[in-house]
Amino acid sequence: MEPDEIYWKAVSDLLVILGLVLMGYCFYRMVKPFVEKKRTALWTGGAYAAAMLPIYLIPMGLDYFVACGIGAFAGFLAMCWKERKNYRQKVFLAVTFFALRWFVFAAVSMIYDHLYSFIGATAYMRSHPEKDFVLYVSIGMCHTMLVGLLMGAGVWCLLKAYTDKRADMTKKELAMLSVSSLTGVCGYAILRYYRDFYIIETRKMQNHYDALALLYYGVSVAAMMIVITLYQRIKAGQQEKLQNEMLAAQVESIRQHIRQVEELYQDIRSLKHDMANHILTLERLYEGDQKEEARNYSADLKFNLSRLTGEIKSGNPVTDVILREAQKNAEQRKIRFCSEFYYPEDTGINAFDISVILNNALQNAIEHGGQGRSPYILVRSYRRNHAYMIEVCNSFIGELQWDRESGLPCTSKESKEGHGYGLSNIRKVARKYFGDVAIDLKDESFCLSIMLMME
Repeated sequence: MEPDEIYWKAVSDLLVILGLVLMGYCFYRMVKPFVEKKRTALWTGGAYAAAMLPIYLIPMGLDYFVACGIGAFAGFLAMCWKERKNYRQKVFLAVTFFALRWFVFAAVSMIYDHLYSFIGATAYMRSHPEKDFVLYVSIGMCHTMLVGLLMGAGVWCLLKAYTDKRADMTKKELAMLSVSSLTGVCGYAILRYYRDFYIIETRKMQNHYDALALLYYGVSVAAMMIVITLYQRIKAGQQEKLQNEMLAAQVESIRQHIRQVEELYQDIRSLKHDMANHILTLERLYEGDQKEEARNYSADLKFNLSRLTGEIKSGNPVTDVILREAQKNAEQRKIRFCSEFYYPEDTGINAFDISVILNNALQNAIEHGGQGRSPYILVRSYRRNHAYMIEVCNSFIGELQWDRESGLPCTSKESKEGHGYGLSNIRKVARKYFGDVAIDLKDESFCLSIMLMME
């Protein structure tokens, strides 16, 4: 090989390797928000580059279209190996990256061909053939940088459009989101075949054909983003509808609690009405020196009164019923229940909003608080300056998965009739009072803190 050929070959190899590294980095940036750990995304981008390098450096007779498919598949396997869940979403990421890479590469390659041909045909370049190597290096660098820039822009648009990145993907959703990418790639393969055939036969490029092809690639990328955006909006609408249905169910639950409170106070009024008779009976028993019967009668009266009023007194009948019901459910599961909750009177905080917080927080605590050697649930409230604080703590063993979008834990409940939206509903109420929620997990204890600002 001549020295000049060695230089040309070296530059060609370096540009290809740089392009593969850029594609691996773009794959990494695309996958990173969808996975729990950064190293999973690093393995994905690295697997793509590692699979592509030997295919290029060692002649295997593979079509580059097939080679890129192998690279995308290697990235998919790396994702599945490091994070074994939500496989359908990983298929979508691999297919979308494969399609996006080809649309960008095809468009930039057309621009490269026409630019190189135009500059090479100028009078200056024809009179300075020694500048051909400089032109090749310059245009090659521009090609690589433009591919990286457009791929980065495409990945950014995809991440912007795809908002609910941690949600499980169904088979129907995978088919809907992948169809635009797959049909676009099929169209690219047809256009590429006829373009290559035309250039080989005529040894020239057709400007009108390439302009239409560029338009096709742009429309294909736009179609991918539009489908993803529409899918996310439909998904968000479904989630909003589900949350509203849950809030409606909670309203009905509160109404039921209020009816229970009314029945409770009706019983108390009945007991109060009969109190004069009870006192008169006790006086007659003591006057007749029937102390044993008087003590038994008094004990029965005290028991009935305690049964009606309950041990928990939070200062509001609605929260009393919610706390007592939670205490009953916790004791049935052999969970120690302790309440230091007091309703904030004269603060402008609505009892219904407090009930939404308590219902959701205590439901979660009861479901997950039966862990450990000494399971417990503690609910308390206090004031700090102009803030009213509610804390619900329970015993907890294990690890939590966090949703990067909301900053709240993900639980297995999210896929079961929407119960996983409990914390979202609590935050929604807290922000109504210019507050928020905080979660502390340590020493086998899960503690949810809710802050509400008082008037």
